[in-house]
Amino acid sequence: MAAKTLTRAAIGLLGTIAIPAMVVAQEAPLTIGMSTTPTTLDPHEDSSAPNNATSRHIWDSLINLTGTSANAPELATEWKVVDPTHWEFKLRKGVKFHDGSEFNADDVIASLLRARDKPSQSFASYTRNIVNVTATDPYTIVVETKVPDPILLNSVSRIRIISADCKEAPVQDFDNGKCAIGTGAYSFVSYSPGSNLTLKRNDGYFAGPSHWSNVTLRFLPDDGARLASLLSNEIDIVETLPADGMARVEASDNLQVINGLSSRFVYLGLDVSRDVSPFVKAADGSDLDKNPLKDERVRRAMLMSINRPAIVDRVMQKNGTVADQFVVQGYAGYSEKVEKVGYDPAAAKALLAEAGYPDGFSLTLHGPSGRYVKDAEVLQAVGQMFTRIGIKSKVEVLPWSMYSEAYSKGTYSTYFGSWGVNTGETTNPTVALVATRDEKKGTGRYNGGGVSDPKIDEVLAKASSTLDEAARAPLLKELSTETFNNLWLLPMHYENVVLGAKKTVSYTPRGDKYTLAYDVKPAD
Repeated sequence: MAAKTLTRAAIGLLGTIAIPAMVVAQEAPLTIGMSTTPTTLDPHEDSSAPNNATSRHIWDSLINLTGTSANAPELATEWKVVDPTHWEFKLRKGVKFHDGSEFNADDVIASLLRARDKPSQSFASYTRNIVNVTATDPYTIVVETKVPDPILLNSVSRIRIISADCKEAPVQDFDNGKCAIGTGAYSFVSYSPGSNLTLKRNDGYFAGPSHWSNVTLRFLPDDGARLASLLSNEIDIVETLPADGMARVEASDNLQVINGLSSRFVYLGLDVSRDVSPFVKAADGSDLDKNPLKDERVRRAMLMSINRPAIVDRVMQKNGTVADQFVVQGYAGYSEKVEKVGYDPAAAKALLAEAGYPDGFSLTLHGPSGRYVKDAEVLQAVGQMFTRIGIKSKVEVLPWSMYSEAYSKGTYSTYFGSWGVNTGETTNPTVALVATRDEKKGTGRYNGGGVSDPKIDEVLAKASSTLDEAARAPLLKELSTETFNNLWLLPMHYENVVLGAKKTVSYTPRGDKYTLAYDVKPAD
């Protein structure tokens, strides 16, 4: 297979792109106000919702994970299980990268292995079972897995397919546009980190061109700035419409509120591994000789002190639903055996005393600002509630770009996190958030609290290699039961999807909360 050659001249001749099939392209621009700033355009460096949503505009995957978490063909047109540890994918022919080079199996092999082997290991939750990827011809590849992998299709849907010529490229070559070359609906024009990404339609896109000739993604983590940009007609659609601006949008003749349900689970993570935790002190500020967060009674008291219904109702202004486990009833892995913990500050105080902390202790809560719905405000409310039971709390929030890597590495004692459970089942969040951190196995990449529960690891190994759904179902439930009855994570809520938009556009919210330009349509 001929190698592709990238040159500066080729970058300057980037083709235009397109999107959903059978649409009529318009010479119209679209501007989206994103609620979070991506950390890079390198699609394999950092797996986070803002990064993954942004990358979908430029790059495709083998499988298209739809807004309802269904697996649909994209760069792979069909697939089959050859045997329990080998999957065969037939690739779409006639697809070209934005520089005009042909897409083939070399690009898939390079991309899946690059994502697997990246030092950041950010995609380990998805690539951990991949042993090798080989080609039987230019348009057929075989993925070999360590064990039978029932969610491989969902996993490869997360990996963007780059040009094989960029497999060794550093992050900066994606951010400066040199390697920001995909097969996707839009091609790279310019990127200003922390400010905006501008894109051009790919008129040769295999699924047909998008409605919009040019797209600008503006990164506006500040709620006030995002709302103001919508109200002033600078932006066509904004993510995470601030709750306190909903009435103004609803009262406008030109704007609308768009609501939907999300699979995003929000939680508090706790340092349960270190004997002495850096941001936990005695009530008087002196050092403690042991880490109270390792005691399940303390974790239970903390959750009992949080009035989660009030937070969802008042702080989030109903833009969420109280959570008790990874998924809601009806999804694979929901467990009726998970004990629901209600708001009871008096019982929480008694439990703290029983655990040996009658005078409480002090801690610092860390979280992002502008990443989740009312994140800073929610943390402030939680801190106040902790303080009422004797856990004197200070809240520190940071920009997502500074916070995202630190919390997953275990920098903090108590931290605010979330996970989009887009597989609709519990192995995916378990692998990422509570499985024992093991770089070789690809587990625990976002296990910032250092959870290491042998039972979870054992059940997860079985669930992750069981293809029979009937046999797998009780294992998925057991993962939820073990995680949340031990309170390895303190469940907070599921986020709702609330967007603001001009009435000239229509949009159906996705469960993963991604806002994708090619899914935005002109209003009828």
